[in-house]
Amino acid sequence: MSRLTLDDLLDQLEQARQIAIEERKPTAMIQATVTTAKLLGFDKPVIKDVNADEVQTISDLMNELANDDQLLAQRISHAKDEY
Repeated sequence: MSRLTLDDLLDQLEQARQIAIEERKPTAMIQATVTTAKLLGFDKPVIKDVNADEVQTISDLMNELANDDQLLAQRISHAKDEY
């Protein structure tokens, strides 16, 4: 049994997208593009970490906040000041 890699899936999606373009099926083309974006993680929201000057996913930030009580208080204070 062969195993698919991310590159294999991306290649298959690109082939499907090209077929959709050739057959003038915009919905299928869009679906292939959206699926590619999801596989690459582009569908995940990101936020700018004002303390670290880097972009993090919400999940990363929540883990960071859960492990540092003082940082959570700072974030809440910052959010109140900004918004």
